Amino acid sequence: MEVAQTRRYAPSGYVPNMGTFCYAGDVRIIARRTLRDFWNKGPWRDSEQPLRAWFAEARKAEWRSPHDIKSRYRSASMVGHNRVVFNIGGNKYRLVVAVRYDMGIVFIRFIGTHRQYNRIKAGEV
Repeated sequence: MEVAQTRRYAPSGYVPNMGTFCYAGDVRIIARRTLRDFWNKGPWRDSEQPLRAWFAEARKAEWRSPHDIKSRYRSASMVGHNRVVFNIGGNKYRLVVAVRYDMGIVFIRFIGTHRQYNRIKAGEV
C-alpha cells in the first residue's frame, strides 16, 4: 500500500482505499496574519507574547476531536459548528477558531477583547 505524502504546512493527505482524508501531524493554522494585525494595534500590543505562545503550541498539536483540545486547554469552550473559544493573555482576550479535525486545519475566525467578543456570535463567525 502506498503511503500518502504530506507537506509540512498541509498535513492532510488522501489515504488510498479509504476514500477519506487523514490528519497526519502538525496543525495548519490559517490566517496567522490576523493575529499579527491584532497585536500590532496600539492598545493590544500586550497580546503578542500570549498569541505567539498559543500559535506555537497549536501548530504542533494533534487535535483529532474537541476532547483533544479540552484535555490541554481546560478553559477552552466548544461553541458549535466546530468553533472553539480560547482565553488568551490571562483571560484578557478571546480567540475563536474553526477546526477541521479531519484535515488538521485551524481557521482563525476572531481575536478581540471580552467586550468585542460579546458583540459577536462565536458559533457563527
